[in-house]
Amino acid sequence: MTSDKDIDPLDLPICTTCGTQFSTPTPPTPCPICDDPRQYLPPSGQDYTTLRALRAPTHEPPLKNILAPLNNTNTNTKIYTLHTTPKHCIGQRAFLLLTPHGNILWDCIPYLDDDTITQINALGGISAIIISHPHYYATHLVWAEVFNCPVYLSVEDREWVMRLSPQDSSVQGGGSGGGKQIFWEGKEVEVLPGSGVIGVKTGGHFPGSSVLWWKDEGVMFLADTIGTIPSGVGDYGSRGRREGTASYTFMWSYPNMIPLPPDEVHGIWKAIKHTEFDRAYGAFMGMDTVGNCKKRVLDSAKIFVRAMGYLDHAIHEEDCA
Repeated sequence: MTSDKDIDPLDLPICTTCGTQFSTPTPPTPCPICDDPRQYLPPSGQDYTTLRALRAPTHEPPLKNILAPLNNTNTNTKIYTLHTTPKHCIGQRAFLLLTPHGNILWDCIPYLDDDTITQINALGGISAIIISHPHYYATHLVWAEVFNCPVYLSVEDREWVMRLSPQDSSVQGGGSGGGKQIFWEGKEVEVLPGSGVIGVKTGGHFPGSSVLWWKDEGVMFLADTIGTIPSGVGDYGSRGRREGTASYTFMWSYPNMIPLPPDEVHGIWKAIKHTEFDRAYGAFMGMDTVGNCKKRVLDSAKIFVRAMGYLDHAIHEEDCA
């Protein structure tokens, strides 16, 4: 039987819908990630590609990764966004955080080419990767191998990892191991010691779904653990948002529009209640919210739960203190 280590990672199959890379030349049909009720199988049917095919000069349309400083930030060039254009697979963005202790990549995108590698190396490379949930696992092991760094994945979601490193390790809260993949346990993990960049496990969308808190900068990276919505990024001017206007949503499935139950929403809030942040950045370009973001998360959670008819739920007793 052919094993992962016998195949060039450029030739391993990638689902064209979710962007997940598989460990064998013949991928499962259907893709387990897309067949899950949180995701979907496309009307055109399941299809696969490879990094080699995506990189080819003949690929149509040609793909390009855009690495750029984050807008609307007072941290200068400490935070970069990374996304593929035109939209590829799910279309999420990743974030590169430049810290004195090393650079951290939050979430992952499927496409990786030589230009992207060169640009990231010019900024100091990547010292660690941490991924919010299985929909963004993408080609993370290729990234970890190229940049020679560990990738942190929640142990609760290990069943959704479609390509395992020959060696992997599981750690409690932090530490190190011999493999590229670190399946972290517990509620929090500081990604690089001393960095103040902390993965916070909230559950909800997936059992191991997480957000990333850059404590010293007062920034929260949400992925779609907490979903950023249009009224969250709208310009309401000096009058502000009307009472009852949400900034975020909380979904079990985003494409299929299945909400999280109230207790799960409350669990997300309780997981982040101890944090402090004034800016929050979501999974896709344009999902940038600035100002009073922690309170806006709680207000949105209450609006969400109330709209489902749970007027007496315990979340309504919560505050930001």
